[in-house]
Amino acid sequence: MIIGLSRERKNPPDNRVALSPIQCLALQQRYPQISIIVESSPTRCFSDASYEELGIPVVENLETADIILNIKELPADSLLAHKTYFFFSHTIKKQPYNKGMLQSILAKNIRLIDYEVLRYENGQRVLGFGRFAGLVGAYNGLLVYGKKHNLFSLKPANQCKSYAEVLSQLTSVQLPNMRIVITGGGRVSQGALDLLRAINIREVSPNQFLHIDYEEPVFVQLNSPDLYVHPTLKAWDTKHFYQFHHEYQGQFSAYCGRTDLLINGIYWTEDLPRLFEISETQQAGYVPSVIADISCDVEGSVPITYKATSIADPVIGWSRTKLEPCDPYQADSIDVMSVGNLPNELPKDASEEFGEMLSLHIIPELFAAHSRLLEEATITDGGKLTAHFEYLSDYVHESD
Repeated sequence: MIIGLSRERKNPPDNRVALSPIQCLALQQRYPQISIIVESSPTRCFSDASYEELGIPVVENLETADIILNIKELPADSLLAHKTYFFFSHTIKKQPYNKGMLQSILAKNIRLIDYEVLRYENGQRVLGFGRFAGLVGAYNGLLVYGKKHNLFSLKPANQCKSYAEVLSQLTSVQLPNMRIVITGGGRVSQGALDLLRAINIREVSPNQFLHIDYEEPVFVQLNSPDLYVHPTLKAWDTKHFYQFHHEYQGQFSAYCGRTDLLINGIYWTEDLPRLFEISETQQAGYVPSVIADISCDVEGSVPITYKATSIADPVIGWSRTKLEPCDPYQADSIDVMSVGNLPNELPKDASEEFGEMLSLHIIPELFAAHSRLLEEATITDGGKLTAHFEYLSDYVHESD
């Protein structure tokens, strides 16, 4: 079995990779039936030389590979026929910009396995970069807050060599008496929690956050029961909440007036209330001056996230008085960090964590006689959509 690491081809290029050099070596030692080759890349966070130094061949194409690992989706014309591909395909929600790619995958008889739908039996995702999105997003939120209020200066995460340097940056500055809210309960919010806990910011309960004043920086995590309420149900019912989102009302306004920095990591759908409405940003009781919108749903849970931003230009502004976009770092502005590919700011750390989970939980499945995990994440096989993804049939067959 020959496994190939593909070169990322999206623009701007992603620097992440599915397996680090040492992980490739470890897998070949653990599974002698595996050979790993690496397609040459000028942008990958691990250089070609770092693979070659460990005896991993670097090649110009992956024609000889049986299985090809990428991170993001690939252009249709770069896909090799009759291969098995793993990557985040961004097709399962019928994303229009990848319809042509999925059509090419079917035409080329490619088996496509999507990282996003590799799930344990309890429904939890096996692989993802959400935790690193949370780590970097929380750091960026603090960076923007310090810059906006002229309190402290931090090196951008993408200029740090590692997560350890990110933590070193934070421990070298004095954070003000500020109040931070983290929304959500998944991997993104877990990453933000990990960062704030690592630098010993005091964690408080929702009730404490609402009713106690502190003389030190504090943070609170707000999950669905804290953010939403049903008008008639007296007790929280998680199953009911997921089945009947549209019946719930938002209650973030209670926290909004006591929040300096909002770090948003919720999974939002259009049938859920937004955290606040645009008109509320003009009110005197609206306090957050900086929002790290890690979820980055454009005009979604944070309605003033009017676009996703880039690592090179990460912050947008929203005018409180004019209720319209403006330059950030103004006295009147709410500044929103809405970078869409945050893990790529720490690509080596993010890749190593991803590769570890891939090595432990996915590679062994390649040798199983039957793998529920792989089967349920396989979108196409034999030139057809699989049973789990037949709902994509109208999407993939419709004409432009």
